[in-house]
Amino acid sequence: MHLRTPKDIGLIIRDRRRARSLSQQRLADLVGVSRQWIVDIEHGKPRVELVLVLRTLQVLDVRLAVLGSEPREDAAPLPEAAIDIDAIIDRARGGQR
Repeated sequence: MHLRTPKDIGLIIRDRRRARSLSQQRLADLVGVSRQWIVDIEHGKPRVELVLVLRTLQVLDVRLAVLGSEPREDAAPLPEAAIDIDAIIDRARGGQR
């Protein structure tokens, strides 16, 4: 399954919770969050704490994997860095290396 949106993650959480016959409240208790947080994540709320999402997936025994190491052909190139960290460090050191 490809995860592209918060809704995709929410559907996985909901489906796995139901498959394990857990109520939203029971899952919330196991994760250490409120029932409303579970409701929100299952509905794809876009602004949730990543650590809580990962904890929820762990409780449900959902494992994430990154597949493929080659960039997609249709992927937009990453923008160049706007800040030159090396130049900042050089200036802070007085131009010495």
